[in-house]
Amino acid sequence: MEALFDVVYASNDPLILRDRVLLEILYATGIRVSECAGILLPDIDQSYQAILIRGKGNKERYVPFGAFALDAVNDYTIGSRNVLMEHHQKEHNYLLINHYGDPLTPRGIRYCLSKVIEKAALTRKIHPHMLRHTFATDLLNNGADMRTVQELLGHASLSSTQIYTHVTKEHLKDMYMKHHPRA
Repeated sequence: MEALFDVVYASNDPLILRDRVLLEILYATGIRVSECAGILLPDIDQSYQAILIRGKGNKERYVPFGAFALDAVNDYTIGSRNVLMEHHQKEHNYLLINHYGDPLTPRGIRYCLSKVIEKAALTRKIHPHMLRHTFATDLLNNGADMRTVQELLGHASLSSTQIYTHVTKEHLKDMYMKHHPRA
């Protein structure tokens, strides 16, 4: 994750600012790429630092996000999105846009992320959905309960969320082996 963030914080180019928002939001919220593509400006509540997400089956949920994502959204909307929208004489409320000012599609998001991954020169193959896995695993490893993670991910059943516990169990085992005197 650090290598990816290094790429999107290395420049203030308008499209890099967009990629920064993309990465910050996906990692901060754990939302799906398709959900990310559907974010509208009015969906973002900056005072509560939460985004209204429309998920599978048109189910809506609010997902909180942190200060890094908030700063990225503000930098992008002022320094990039508005400029591109005016330049191309476009008007719509989609947060994420391409270089023509049109809404970014899920396929476009995957393309943008692949370019960030390429610039980071990572040898490991990374898929956008892995950001969702990382989000869930990081929450669980840092003490979040399964029910909260289920809500944040928009899973209908707890069994869908339980796929992330194997990594957490490995983490617990590693910590035990490293730190228990009789391990």
